[in-house]
Amino acid sequence: MKPFLPLLPLLFLFLLLSAQALTSDCPKDCSCYLPGSIFCNHRRSPSVPRGVPASTQQLYLFQNGISALDREDFSGLSSLELLDLSQNDLSELPDGVFEPLSSLHNLDLSSNGITHISRGSFSGLLLLERLYLHSNRIQSIHPAAFEGLGQLLELKLQGNQLTALPVLRLPKLLLLDLSFNPLPPPNPANFQMPNLESLKMAKLGLGDLEPELLRALGNLHDLDVSQNQLRAVPAAVREARGLIRLSLAGNPMGQLRPEDFQSLRSLQELDVSGLNLQGFPEGFRRLLPRLQQLTAAENPFNCLCPLAWFPGWLQEGRVELGRTEETRCHFPPKNAGKVLARLEHKDFGCPPTTTVAASTPGSSAPPEPPALTTLPGTTPAIPPPPPSDGPSAETDSDPPPLAPASPSSGGGGGNQDLGDLICPANICLNGGTCQLDQRGQLVCTCAPGFSGPYCEGQEELPPPPPAEVSTVAVATAPDISSRQVTSTSILLDLHRYIETRPHLRGIRLTYRNLSGPDRRPVHLSVPASYPEYTLRGLRPNSTYSVCASPLGEPGGGDSSCTEAHTAGQTHPATPEPQVMDGRLPSAAEPRVTDGRLTAMLLPTLAAVVMAMVVAVAVGTVCYLRRKRAKGHSDLRADEPSPMELEGVKACMDNGALSQKQAEITPSPPPSQSDQEYEVLLMQAHCTANNNVASLKPSCF
Repeated sequence: MKPFLPLLPLLFLFLLLSAQALTSDCPKDCSCYLPGSIFCNHRRSPSVPRGVPASTQQLYLFQNGISALDREDFSGLSSLELLDLSQNDLSELPDGVFEPLSSLHNLDLSSNGITHISRGSFSGLLLLERLYLHSNRIQSIHPAAFEGLGQLLELKLQGNQLTALPVLRLPKLLLLDLSFNPLPPPNPANFQMPNLESLKMAKLGLGDLEPELLRALGNLHDLDVSQNQLRAVPAAVREARGLIRLSLAGNPMGQLRPEDFQSLRSLQELDVSGLNLQGFPEGFRRLLPRLQQLTAAENPFNCLCPLAWFPGWLQEGRVELGRTEETRCHFPPKNAGKVLARLEHKDFGCPPTTTVAASTPGSSAPPEPPALTTLPGTTPAIPPPPPSDGPSAETDSDPPPLAPASPSSGGGGGNQDLGDLICPANICLNGGTCQLDQRGQLVCTCAPGFSGPYCEGQEELPPPPPAEVSTVAVATAPDISSRQVTSTSILLDLHRYIETRPHLRGIRLTYRNLSGPDRRPVHLSVPASYPEYTLRGLRPNSTYSVCASPLGEPGGGDSSCTEAHTAGQTHPATPEPQVMDGRLPSAAEPRVTDGRLTAMLLPTLAAVVMAMVVAVAVGTVCYLRRKRAKGHSDLRADEPSPMELEGVKACMDNGALSQKQAEITPSPPPSQSDQEYEVLLMQAHCTANNNVASLKPSCF
């Protein structure tokens, strides 16, 4: 390294001399460090600099404060290929001002104050390829202003004040930007651009598009119709089958339909931001097989079970989500504000479901019965099921590609692949089962009482008989169950019943005593916020049937029942006959029987003793009266002592009153009333079925 140190000053001097030679012909206040290029930015001069070399190919005059142009400004610059006059103070373009620039390819006049384009504004620019006029104040363009620009590839007119558009006969034009202008809907006759690849019409106030507008643009790949007034995807968009990029952002659509994308099989980039979307249409993943980037920010997504496939779809890596931090949930409250792509499958509240594998085409064997399947935490790339009248066991010979649940175990062709397919986890609601139809798509087989693509709707069907429902509840996992059963109460577990019915407004509980003579039902109305409820005031040693059904639905809705047996009462509070709980005491229970007999005899003995005391008192009084009548004549027999009569009357009245009260006192009322009644959802005074320490507000 040391031998080269003396050469460094010489090298520096050579570079300095070279730079001086390059800048010797450079205009004042400009930079000419690159051969053929002159940068004259921030000159703060109202005119074009003088003395530009004739060999200049690129001249940058942006932010110079230039307010006027003259034809003499560009004389002798026949080699100039690029002229940048952006961000100046130009208000007009004189006719023929650019005619000396016969080799010009790129002209940038953006961000000035130009108000009108005349017929001769661009005359002489026969080789011009890019013309940038955006961000001016252009109100009108002469119909022949672009004649002679046969080589033009890009024309940018966005951000002006255009109210009309001339006929654009530009055979080689590839990009046209008309965004942010008060233009009427474009007329297909004005678009004479057969090779156009990119058309941008953002914020033109469009309510629709002419069907013929895009049909003639067979080479169109990029379409931007964002920030308009489109209520739905225009039918004209379906004609652009070669679209690769599509922006629908900022339109008041509210929802997307599957038919809007059926013909856009080549789409790779889609922007649906700000459409007030709550979800995506059915089969969205399958409709766009080549999609690589999706932007769906600023939408109030309902992060419920129908959208549970979305995070797993993104995790597969095939699609990149733009503006991820701005793509968040709006509903339900537990997910509000959360980033949609970061939710897990369990966060969407999908109920457990069963998976049914479709039978092999051509097989005569019936399909296997549904079996509970443990599904993975993430959803495979399979779209939600389309509406269908019912599942089919057959599939087409060439079904669309689906994600297999496991690698194929051998060469079995399409039949083997169908056996490896798995439905998305919990896609069918309310206990529905998932199947593949003959087109290779997924459908839901709904349980009785439900309908819809996801079994989300409820049908008005009469409730099944309680006995049959009880049998089903015992054979399968019941939606309601009982625990902590005592002699007078039953604690009901309603967790599963509430979880499997996400739209439940309230629960109607119906219970009856199957062991007693009175089997009339008792009805209670319970809020859906009570996952547990205790039935109180029941009779001991009795079998009760308890059924739950949605509150407010005609015919009882979807009922689920269970049975529970209350325990026997060991120490009754009132005397009862010797035959207890409907059975005779056995010889193996001598102590219990003796205790019951003692409890029954003690009140009887007490009554006998009381009767004997009263009889002795009455006899004594009578004996004294007779003795006084015989031995004391000064006392009148018909006027007994007030104290004596009062004492006898008091004793007799008390005895009679006690006996009378015993006769007229009614027996305890049965637990079932003579007629049905409704219990208020907010019970502030009733303690018979008080299930919470503090009242909970009803959610409906």
